[in-house]
Amino acid sequence: MRAGKLHDQFVVDVIQGGAGTSTNMNANEVIANCALEFMGHRRGEYQYLHPNEHVNMSQSTNDVYPTALKIATHAGIFGLVDAMATLRHAFEDKANEFRDILKMGRTQLQDAVPMTLGQEFSTYAVMLGEDEERLKEAAALIREINMGATAIGTGITAHPEYAGIVCKRLSEVTGIPLVTAPNLVEATQDCGAFVQLSGVLKRVAVKLSKSGSDLRLLSSGPRAGLGEINLPARQAGSSIMPGKVNPVIPEVVNQVAFEVIGNDVTVSFAAEHGQLQLNAFEPIIAHSLFKSVTHLRNACLILAERCVKGITANRDRLRSIVENSIGIVTALNPYIGYANATAVAAEAHETGGSVYQIVLKKGLLSKDKLDEILRPEELIKPQALPSARE
Repeated sequence: MRAGKLHDQFVVDVIQGGAGTSTNMNANEVIANCALEFMGHRRGEYQYLHPNEHVNMSQSTNDVYPTALKIATHAGIFGLVDAMATLRHAFEDKANEFRDILKMGRTQLQDAVPMTLGQEFSTYAVMLGEDEERLKEAAALIREINMGATAIGTGITAHPEYAGIVCKRLSEVTGIPLVTAPNLVEATQDCGAFVQLSGVLKRVAVKLSKSGSDLRLLSSGPRAGLGEINLPARQAGSSIMPGKVNPVIPEVVNQVAFEVIGNDVTVSFAAEHGQLQLNAFEPIIAHSLFKSVTHLRNACLILAERCVKGITANRDRLRSIVENSIGIVTALNPYIGYANATAVAAEAHETGGSVYQIVLKKGLLSKDKLDEILRPEELIKPQALPSARE
């Protein structure tokens, strides 16, 4: 079953009433019939081994189903973490490749101050690294299981030693350091670990989508947009406009993020709607989490392989934008004062002239001092304030 060879034997729908009872009973029958064949009997000869009497012994859907869900989810979390690491490394490589390319940063889509394209790409890597850690934290909550709780957490019909034995054995089989919840009644009704994980998945989706949107914006054009970077072409962009190329891979990432955000809403409603000692809506929680984890993993790998690794920079355009930007006047604030800097910026905006030439014309700084202040390596890091004499 774990190898996926018996999936065709599971005939019930994932989304079901009964808190997963249909799936659990289906699993019990498949396990029983496999065991009967190993024992030399025919399928269905339940007088020798029964789905409920034997396979389900000391168990209930209400502890088996959420435990199975947590084990599967835990595996999915670390598959996603690995995919995020692949994408993070791709962004880190680009950050290193672009470390000496000066460009203008932007706030509210307006010119801000200079930075390097490498700095910009490094932020995407850092965001991913942060969320890899958040996912690992969420996984720690997932490792707490309620096996041995049976129906509502009192352990009725289970052997007194069952919970400890099965937790130890499951840990050995799965390689996951599972722990038995200290309060099985609470653990049977509470879906907080799933809500926590879903929230982290939403966080990953939001930041991943932001990165994808930035790539679309930076590559917009190629001539009527920003046109600062080039994304690798993956398909013809239009059935009517020859030569058009669209940012299709980031668009896929955006759509996955929209789905994950919607799935988080579903998980939240399902977890909230549990009543008293059981949540009957874990099937839709499972379905939503699995979709989110799987699609985010695929999105990270596709974005890394089909997009980020092939990005190139338009160096000449980036330098031209910096040289003609009004935003570099901010670097002159400590030397000419805010009022003078504002006047220079206003004149540059009105006339189309360069900040550099206007400062020289007004005699606010010497050419040597202006060149020193506006050196690229000085524009992208903190600087000591000039003394009053300057």
